[in-house]
Amino acid sequence: MKGVLDASSVRGPGSGAGTAVVSVADRARRRLARRTGLIYASLGFALVALIVLSGAVGSVPVDPLQAGQIVLGHLAPGMPWMSDGSLTPLQDQAVWRFRLPRALLAGLAGAGLALAGALMQVTVRNPLAEPYILGVSSGASVGAVLVIVLGSAAVGGLSLNVAAFAGALVACVCVAALARKGGELSPTRMILAGVALGTLFSAVTSYLTISTDAQNVVSVLFFLLGSVSAATMSSLIGPAVALVVAGAVAAVVTRSLNALMTGDESATSLGVDATRLRGLMLVVASLLTGTVVSVAGGIGFVGLVVPHVARIAVGADHRRMLPVAVLGGAVFLMTADLLARTVAAPTEIPLGILTAFVGAPFFLWLMRRSEADRAGFGR
Repeated sequence: MKGVLDASSVRGPGSGAGTAVVSVADRARRRLARRTGLIYASLGFALVALIVLSGAVGSVPVDPLQAGQIVLGHLAPGMPWMSDGSLTPLQDQAVWRFRLPRALLAGLAGAGLALAGALMQVTVRNPLAEPYILGVSSGASVGAVLVIVLGSAAVGGLSLNVAAFAGALVACVCVAALARKGGELSPTRMILAGVALGTLFSAVTSYLTISTDAQNVVSVLFFLLGSVSAATMSSLIGPAVALVVAGAVAAVVTRSLNALMTGDESATSLGVDATRLRGLMLVVASLLTGTVVSVAGGIGFVGLVVPHVARIAVGADHRRMLPVAVLGGAVFLMTADLLARTVAAPTEIPLGILTAFVGAPFFLWLMRRSEADRAGFGR
């Protein structure tokens, strides 16, 4: 006798019920897998459509087909339409040098902020956690505003991008130091320390703003509210590298993140060092936030709303949720940028205003839905 029996070999009073339970569970998994695949495909299609549409919208007339031809022509040299006179040099410059970089930067910024928010929420086991709540964005803003107001000499010659990242890292270190209790990182203390430090950093930023020359005030305010209007191809490098590194790290520890959601004791019993994992995720989220803030300014609500929507859509398993959050964040902010430059044209609305105006009501609507309880909203 082999001693190991599969479910199909069992006969008796309970065998039918057991088979039915397994069958229901299998069907549920298959439905979830199909829905996840459909969501991936839909978000991927939306990204491509938004890139083309963003290239077509602006003061220089370009239709979506021409925008797609220009992008494809630069990616695959030798295309006949690039030299047959059907596209003007002005159209080519408008799409390739100005519209495409800002669309891509919006996508990278949205993806980075959504991933940072998702990692912070599981790190502190709190659905309200995001880069702003933990003070990381505020710290990055202080570094960037110091450069705008006082010049790079005030921060040791650092560029705006590096100063913003340094500010985020300082905020991260301060939060981690204040949140330690008994040699471990306390999730509750992290939230409290982040709120306190965020308020302090915001006060510093406000003081720098009101004490600077009038010509700097508009630049500071526009930066703090977020914009990708100054995007160039070179400005995409930092956020792209940060997103790839953070995504690779997150992909390696997805199972550990799932274990961390169950609590420190359960995670430890499964072989997860909760304190070390929290520290790693805090550094990764700070890297993402500081890099995004340095090139796109302060953009709120992405890191709070998008991860929750991803959990409602595909569940809390980080192997599925994190990719959906990254793609969803990119789509969300690219859509917001497209609206920001068209709703009140020729005036451009700062991205932070639009994301809050759209995100807050949507977030409240989600909280009223029955699916919110399963994603952790209603508790």
